[in-house]
Amino acid sequence: MSNILSPIFNAFKIPELRRKIFITILIILIFRLVAHIPVSGVNLAALQALFSSNQFLGLLDIFSGGTLANFSVISLGLNPFINASIIMQLLTMVWPKLEALSKEGEYGRGKINQYTRYLTVPLSVLQAIGMFALLKNQGIVADISPIQIVAIIVGMTAGTIFLMWLGELITEYGIGNGISLLIFAGIVARLPVVFGQTVTIFDQQQLINILIFAALSVLVIAAVVFINEGRRQIAVQYARRSIGDKSGPGGAQTYLPLRVNQAGVIPIIFAVSLVLIPSFAGSYLSQLASPQLSFLGRFLVSNFNPSSLTYNSVYFLLVVGFTFFYTAVIFNPTKVADEIKKYGGFLPGIRPGTSTARFLNYILVRVTLAGAIFLGAIAVLPSIASQITGVTTLILGGTGLLIVVSVIMDTAKQFESKLIERSYDVFTKRPI
Repeated sequence: MSNILSPIFNAFKIPELRRKIFITILIILIFRLVAHIPVSGVNLAALQALFSSNQFLGLLDIFSGGTLANFSVISLGLNPFINASIIMQLLTMVWPKLEALSKEGEYGRGKINQYTRYLTVPLSVLQAIGMFALLKNQGIVADISPIQIVAIIVGMTAGTIFLMWLGELITEYGIGNGISLLIFAGIVARLPVVFGQTVTIFDQQQLINILIFAALSVLVIAAVVFINEGRRQIAVQYARRSIGDKSGPGGAQTYLPLRVNQAGVIPIIFAVSLVLIPSFAGSYLSQLASPQLSFLGRFLVSNFNPSSLTYNSVYFLLVVGFTFFYTAVIFNPTKVADEIKKYGGFLPGIRPGTSTARFLNYILVRVTLAGAIFLGAIAVLPSIASQITGVTTLILGGTGLLIVVSVIMDTAKQFESKLIERSYDVFTKRPI
């Protein structure tokens, strides 16, 4: 941990990096300040009770930084932007025009980012309407006029755009990925609250359970770091080129790194969105007058309880399946093999072209299997830890845990790269 955080401490010694750090901290403080400005016409006590009893809404609250449970003006958080980014990333892989645009360097990435912002607006409106309808059906929102409804929807949409702007400011003028840092700040800001809830029911047995939970947390964090850094290095050899009678440059050997966790946290986001639908639908169906639908609703609620075997088994299998799916989307062995062949490279002992693609796919499937099983274990671990320790208030879901650890590691690496770049500049500009 000291090796990871040491670049951050060293960065304060450089004025330019110190300014970036202060800008990042200032924007995060603005984000947390706005998070406590609520929308009028909402019963906050009933709203928080609803979120504490529904895991699907709790997941949305994680990505909103705790603002959704307070129904603040930025209550939608960055969920619409995240969804838009995932949709655009998937479209880039299947739509030739977007794929060609993504290969045009900085200009192409800028255009895709612009399309992502455009897509965020309608997704924000739809999610705001859905959230308002849900709260209205639960009796949490009071009877208000149509103008007030429109004002709430427009305000929630504007809040998402505002957060997106803050994230881009951090990315441009601060340190790290702005969107990830805002989500990270929201997750960390919730920790004192849940810790306080745990202390209120403190006794000797609870102390033992908390210590067990803390030990499990340390092991999980170490495993997340180990898997995130895990790579399968595949040697790529480039043939030596001959120019006339002279041998040109070449003959170099590089490595193609295949990450164990290629998909990151995306499979867990997809899987938890699907596995919570039966419970969410069951809660609605169980309240209907029809005996058949009411029975179906109670069946879904009882079998897809977060502590049930059915729920955790389906959750695990969905995470594994989505890990393979998303890895196949973002890494195409055939395209990689063609690129290697195009620049005169080959894998030692493997023929270029189709044989290289088959070999890469062979390795990728086995590496991805290890990452998929790990992500599935991380996804269901909070439920297992809750049953072992009896501590339910301190549980940080697999999604939140991966985000926290990944953001810390990525930010620390950016600090380190900035420090190396700074040292290189100083060295090259030193008078001889």
